[in-house]
Amino acid sequence: MKRNLLLTTMLGVYLSAGFAQTESFDAAAIQKIRDEGLKNSKVMQTAFYLTDVSGPRLSGSPGLKNAQEWAAGQLKALGLQNVKLEPWGKFGKGWQVDKYYAAMTAPYYHALIASPKAWTPGTNGPVKSEVVLLIADSVAQLDQYKGKLAGKIVIFDSKTLTTATNFNADARRLADSDLVKMENAAPQQAGQRRNFADSPQFREMMKMRTMRQQISAFLTDEKVGCILTLARGNDGTFFTSNGASYAEDAKPVAPELEMSGEDYLRLLRLVKGGIKVQMEVDTKTSFYDQDLNGYNVIGEIPGTDKKLKNEVVMIGAHFDSWHAATGATDNAAGSAVMMEAIRIIKAVGLKPKRTIRIALWSSEEQGLFGSKGYVTEHLGDAKTMVLKPEQQTISAYYNLDNGTGKIRGVYMQGNPQVKPIFQSWLQPFNDLGAKTLTINNTGGTDHLSFDAVGVPGFQFIQDGIDYGTRTHHSNQDTYDRLIEDDLKQAATIVAAFAYNTAQRADKLPRKELPKAVSDSK
Repeated sequence: MKRNLLLTTMLGVYLSAGFAQTESFDAAAIQKIRDEGLKNSKVMQTAFYLTDVSGPRLSGSPGLKNAQEWAAGQLKALGLQNVKLEPWGKFGKGWQVDKYYAAMTAPYYHALIASPKAWTPGTNGPVKSEVVLLIADSVAQLDQYKGKLAGKIVIFDSKTLTTATNFNADARRLADSDLVKMENAAPQQAGQRRNFADSPQFREMMKMRTMRQQISAFLTDEKVGCILTLARGNDGTFFTSNGASYAEDAKPVAPELEMSGEDYLRLLRLVKGGIKVQMEVDTKTSFYDQDLNGYNVIGEIPGTDKKLKNEVVMIGAHFDSWHAATGATDNAAGSAVMMEAIRIIKAVGLKPKRTIRIALWSSEEQGLFGSKGYVTEHLGDAKTMVLKPEQQTISAYYNLDNGTGKIRGVYMQGNPQVKPIFQSWLQPFNDLGAKTLTINNTGGTDHLSFDAVGVPGFQFIQDGIDYGTRTHHSNQDTYDRLIEDDLKQAATIVAAFAYNTAQRADKLPRKELPKAVSDSK
């Protein structure tokens, strides 16, 4: 009770001591948001349903569709309007793992940590085979294996035979020095776009990719039983990926497992040491091609001001995940925070002047497809910069997609005009660790789709925790990795930013309209 009184007093001081000259806000409304978000949170309940209950949410999979339908039902139950699963365009085939088992059976039994690579077929029953080492630096060297690999389990050589010991902590928060460096960053100068395709690194990467595709085609033609791939990661963690195309007309590939470093390198050491290694693998995967479209979950709280209700504040996060775990930090965390932010605004009975719209994107992992499709349909084409009238109605888009860590501030995405506004809005949350503004851009997620067509799009600065070292796209990305207090804090701040943006007399200031951009992530 004393804490609430202190915060209210602090908010009043902020408004009367000069912050009103830059940006005012409704202190009483922010107090209500803070009380609801920190004391009556439902964010972990939402995260539970998105992870433990729904399971993996790979693009196009039944798991994603089920989670989307559940989320839409929750938004409707909260009283949101215009809730729908809105198609954004053609994606391709869905896929999921129905069964997985792999073990070394000789020289002794050992269950293996691995997963089928996304969009690869199953083994069509148990495969029991000696593990065969394939060494080939050119297509010509594959000839020695012709007619010898049918039904075999194949492993590739590696430059290293052990995983590296890590003496650093997996999880860490941003230090004060990190935040000061971000805050003091100089504006990034617009320069000539570098043509990465002309670099030696790109040419080497393309050479390796071509060789890998040729080896894959050879092994498929040879009808191998299963391919083993060394995944990035250590200590039983492996970071997963797709092993084939999700396109409707994708060429067939062989079954493939992505394996933890310790297990893969154990097998490799034994084989290279002349020890006969036997394995058995039994996987079943399913493809789904009845509906090739991708969908976003959309819902909104309609605005109440006659002049401003047709303007929109958007909040969002990507909803899809990878398949080796349940996508908790990437990105059930962001999705649960956004759903909780909407719930908070509804629960405290606020009536925003502008419409507040939530979007839960699909297929972000394949290239921001859901948000790009939405932007192209509603706002304009970033390739041609031909814009639609709706582009002028969006005041801002706020995104969350960097794990479970609490919000420490905002990337201003090269827009210095928002600094005094965001400084004011962060003041009530300085005691929760959120106070840093950096002019820096940040990439790799859905705010870029909005920024590309001139709509102010922002990603929040978050503590990294163990996102890059342990959970991002890995088999460890589960509910257990979520930090409840951090998600409560994040949802409360997002709700405050969304509401404050909805109440401003004007839309947020915009940068100069960008030039056309490429379609890369």
